[in-house]
Amino acid sequence: MSIGNSPEDDRPSAEDNRPSIGHVLQQARVGAGLTVDEVSTSTRVRIPIVHAIEEDDFSRCGGDVYARGHIRMLARAVGIDPDPLVAQYDDEHGGRPAPTPAAPLFEAERIRPERRRPNWTAAMVAAIVVVVGFAGFTLFSDSDSSGGSVAEGPAETGSTPTKGPTTRPADPKPEPSESAIAAVPKDKVTVKLSATSDKSWISAKSHNGKLLFDGLLLKGESKTFQDDERVDLILGNAGAIELFVNGKKVEDEFKMGGVERLSYTKGDPEVG
Repeated sequence: MSIGNSPEDDRPSAEDNRPSIGHVLQQARVGAGLTVDEVSTSTRVRIPIVHAIEEDDFSRCGGDVYARGHIRMLARAVGIDPDPLVAQYDDEHGGRPAPTPAAPLFEAERIRPERRRPNWTAAMVAAIVVVVGFAGFTLFSDSDSSGGSVAEGPAETGSTPTKGPTTRPADPKPEPSESAIAAVPKDKVTVKLSATSDKSWISAKSHNGKLLFDGLLLKGESKTFQDDERVDLILGNAGAIELFVNGKKVEDEFKMGGVERLSYTKGDPEVG
């Protein structure tokens, strides 16, 4: 009896037939109509690293932790699920290591606000002001009630009855309009995006270049952005987006799968 590999051992596994991570990301980016520069801007991953990942070269990522983070950010930017690609990376690079303190370093750009300690001095001052105000109000009320009986005699002879507080009926609430957003401020530009028919990748910035949002807007989700002067938008799969600017619906017909770059100001919803 001969000992050796069976024919089944030489068959390629299903995982060997999978397209590479870089190929999947590149095809998804092209399908979304995005350039490497646009993906780099939205994810803050440098252009050489984006090119290297699309060529399945992860040596420039700075380690497995950063490589997984880059894969997740690029996958979300081009509109695909990052989890299968991260799992494929772990299969091809020796599995996922035990959690280490280095993992949160990838989120360094998202600065978490520090918890503020209670301002006990301000609280004490506020409490003293309340106590003094209550004491003054009580003293004033007592002095007012003691002298008020002198003036009640002539008041009773008047023929005009005292009017009690009247309750006005609540104004009927206007029905929501499909073409307007209620109570948008006049001194700001307000932009509302809704993914109505499909998901869409969007990026929104203020007039000074501050990133307001960058990511995937799933079907049925909405986002609203405001700025004092201007809101700049990049819409991937723009035909899936319903757009309201300063309370008015933008009637432009965007194409499904198309990419639109738009800017809006405090005026009418016209492209800036």
